Amino acid sequence: MITTTGLTKVYRSRGREITALDGVDLHVREGEVYGVIGQSGAGKSSLIRCVNLLERPTAGTVTVAGQDLTALAGRGPRAGRELRQARSRIGMVFQHFNLLSTRTVQDNVELPLEILGTSGRERSRKALELLDLVGLSDKANAYPAQLSGGQKQRVGIARALAGDPKVLLSDEATSALDPETTRSILHLLRDLNRQLGLTVLLITHEMDVVKTVCDSAALMENGRIVESGTVTELLATPGSELAAALFPVSGDTSGHDRTVIDVTFHGDAATRPVISQLSRTYNIDISILGAAMDTVAGRQVGRMRIELPGRYEDNVVPVGFLREQGLQIELVGAAALASAPVKEGAK
Repeated sequence: MITTTGLTKVYRSRGREITALDGVDLHVREGEVYGVIGQSGAGKSSLIRCVNLLERPTAGTVTVAGQDLTALAGRGPRAGRELRQARSRIGMVFQHFNLLSTRTVQDNVELPLEILGTSGRERSRKALELLDLVGLSDKANAYPAQLSGGQKQRVGIARALAGDPKVLLSDEATSALDPETTRSILHLLRDLNRQLGLTVLLITHEMDVVKTVCDSAALMENGRIVESGTVTELLATPGSELAAALFPVSGDTSGHDRTVIDVTFHGDAATRPVISQLSRTYNIDISILGAAMDTVAGRQVGRMRIELPGRYEDNVVPVGFLREQGLQIELVGAAALASAPVKEGAK
């Protein structure tokens, strides 16, 4: 549904060049919620503004629903007719709501329809329908100043849906909200994704957003995507930065003659007593150094850091037992070094 190829954006200021995007390749499948996460300055906002061509890329292509947007003329408010039409099928939700204070809630939702030339009666019908969809049917005649932050964002989402888009872009839509309101907005986005078949691309710096609502995710650093995949795949990938950030576990070994491993559970394995089975089967004492469990993409997932007595070479069989149970195993510290293959020619 959304594909970027070699996407590059270079800003020029006072004789200097700043590369915000550096050859970004991204693929968002139809009907999924895709999160792009990264720290401030990673290039997330430039990416999402290039996807709907509010910013024209310096190089590369952007394809949405099979249409190459970068081949269409114009940019920003000077966009040509074809680009404006293509952009009308892409909804955008902003961090700070961007509502017009002198317009009622209903009038704010109707604004995109006015621009599209929709008749007054049809605008009204559509706006009221969308306000009901986002749970604000009783606020149609209120003004933005009378709403809470969460309600303002719901109006912003309703407005973004006015043109019946197939794609919804979310630019840090929950970062200005408190945790409880954030959860309600994320659940609303997920519900809209399922009810309307929307493809949602959201950018965020909050791991909880990815954990709560995303099917797939990408990590951006310095204008590049350094890791991407479905959340399930990432959790199953040893050494994944995103997996470690989603489920941070810590804990130091009690001695140099110990094996420390991080174990990732998901699916049925998350509810089975695998660690106690390991202890009984091999008659070993296991120390739990840290653990975290939550629901990700509708599945229960957990990570645990455990310590086994003895060095890695003494625990090859117990570690193999855990892998046979369908768990992802990542060796930590000295254990990881001990298990690493010796390079050819090394002495």
